[in-house]
Amino acid sequence: MSVKKKDDVTGTETTGHDWDGITELNTPLPRWWLWTFYATIVWGVIYTILYPAWPLVSTASAGVLGWSTRAEVAEQIAEAEAANADIRAELISTELAAISEDDALQNYAINAGAAVFRTNCSQCHGQGAQGAKGYPNLLDDAWLWGGTIEDIAYTVRHGIRNEDDPDARYSQMPAFGDILAEQEIATLVAHVQTLDEGADPLEGEGGQLYADNCASCHGEDAKGMRELGAPNLTDAIWLYGDSDADLTTTIANARFGVMPAWGPPRLSEDEVKAVAAYVHQLGGGEASAPAE
Repeated sequence: MSVKKKDDVTGTETTGHDWDGITELNTPLPRWWLWTFYATIVWGVIYTILYPAWPLVSTASAGVLGWSTRAEVAEQIAEAEAANADIRAELISTELAAISEDDALQNYAINAGAAVFRTNCSQCHGQGAQGAKGYPNLLDDAWLWGGTIEDIAYTVRHGIRNEDDPDARYSQMPAFGDILAEQEIATLVAHVQTLDEGADPLEGEGGQLYADNCASCHGEDAKGMRELGAPNLTDAIWLYGDSDADLTTTIANARFGVMPAWGPPRLSEDEVKAVAAYVHQLGGGEASAPAE
């Protein structure tokens, strides 16, 4: 049992605990510290009354002031949208090819488009738009469906091979595993791997297989057809890889990459134009066709 007594030296009451002759003093806390502690309790109680604080099943207590971070953010967003209303309207009304002719409009479109890209596109194309296996690099000049700002905007607005937009870009490569023998596919793989080195697409046994099965989409020169989204096979750019295994899978099973339609209501019209302008100026954007 502990026995409390006063320390002979300091006159402070002890806790009654003793370890190897060392007695623990029951020194009172400083007054300033106690009052600060009590003040934080009072402040905490007042805060939980005034502001959202207590978690409930699916929400939280609202607080008598009715303040919320969501409402504050919504108000800030509304203020930003109001401040940009005029230039957004100008962006919507301006032809895509003419955006770059207005420095202020182009600057706004690129900055707004960058924000749209980071929020909606970077998950597949990467933060720097460098792409990944199965997701096109947007920094180069290899465009499956065209690289003018109008082409890019159309792709963003309608997407590729999705079932949500009837105007989505659409093409489908046959699965040649059901058409060609394994040895024929192997021959075709070896042939296709030489095309980026300048080989004749129609030469030899592989060339005959190419002419019979691939040229109708990729062209007799193997440079692809943009109206079909058929890639150029001579530029050493391989969306799904150029190894034996990658090309065998591509030819035997086909690829069917899908891009969502980002047009309204997903993105507003000005956001579609802004992200198209942003992607167009990244490095591979092509000049628009002259107006007829």
